[in-house]
Amino acid sequence: MTVRPSPLRIALVGAGMISAHHLLAWRKRGDAAVVAVVDPDIGRARAQAEAHGVAHWHASLSEAIERNALDAVDIASPRQTHAALVRQAAAAGLHVLCQKPLAPTLAEARSLVDEIKGRVRLMVHENWRFRPYYRQINAWMREGQFGALTTGSIAVRSSGLLPDGAGRHPSLERQPFFRTEARLLVAETLIHHLDVARWLCGPLRMVAARLARTTEAVIGDTAAHLLLETADGAPVSISGNLTCPGYPPASSDRVELIGRGDSITLADNVLQRLGPAPETLRYVHAEAYQACFDSAIGHFVERLRDGAPFETEARDNLDTLALVEDAYRLSGFEA
Repeated sequence: MTVRPSPLRIALVGAGMISAHHLLAWRKRGDAAVVAVVDPDIGRARAQAEAHGVAHWHASLSEAIERNALDAVDIASPRQTHAALVRQAAAAGLHVLCQKPLAPTLAEARSLVDEIKGRVRLMVHENWRFRPYYRQINAWMREGQFGALTTGSIAVRSSGLLPDGAGRHPSLERQPFFRTEARLLVAETLIHHLDVARWLCGPLRMVAARLARTTEAVIGDTAAHLLLETADGAPVSISGNLTCPGYPPASSDRVELIGRGDSITLADNVLQRLGPAPETLRYVHAEAYQACFDSAIGHFVERLRDGAPFETEARDNLDTLALVEDAYRLSGFEA
């Protein structure tokens, strides 16, 4: 299922914080353009549209579909709205790029994928694996020198849910919806790292999970430790904490992957391979962050053009959502 060769016409749904990164990425494309921004808050939709040179803004997707000749929809709205918006776009015959998670629960996501199958193309915007350092890690692991994985770990640390000098919580200033999400750290943040771990290490099974809430500022989980294993039994741990004194508000990943022939580490945006042929690469966090949006959106457009499978097909993303569900189930965490 391919699309016309002329520039694709896109509607972006959602004008919150993350939408600016989507719009910046779309502006870099010569073969596609956002022609409408949609948000129930029409003032917010207009502000983002005008800031990024988009001609139209609407309060609903139905209005955007009616008034614009669209090819696809980019959904960057709250997770509770995803399924309904995907269905609406599919009913209009529009291909869809949808921010993670595809739906709030695995059951809802499975139902949606089954319903949409074969009608339009559906890609999950799971952009972490498009970050340049994770692309490089994947390349190194596939070269052959790395060998079989023996252990792996990914850690995320942030002070974003601790009050700053003015008494504000940086993460809540940036993403206010964090306050009321019953499923927070794993469902909103570590879902990225679960997806990356699956991509790098192959199929994973959740062995154990411990989740906790470490601040009264939110109702959901803010600390977690997840123990997984590969098909060969190699242990992989993923941990996170959003209330770490002394750490910066913006989280960065710490990665350690040990193979039989090489070791790979990532810390403070410095990526290293430590084995027989040592190599060090340095990244600028802000640039790497935007680059993953650029690459994910570019991948969506290119796969629509050539008809090849998306790297983050909706059905593939169900396996990541299953691990998220396992984390909450095994931990017994309830907000």
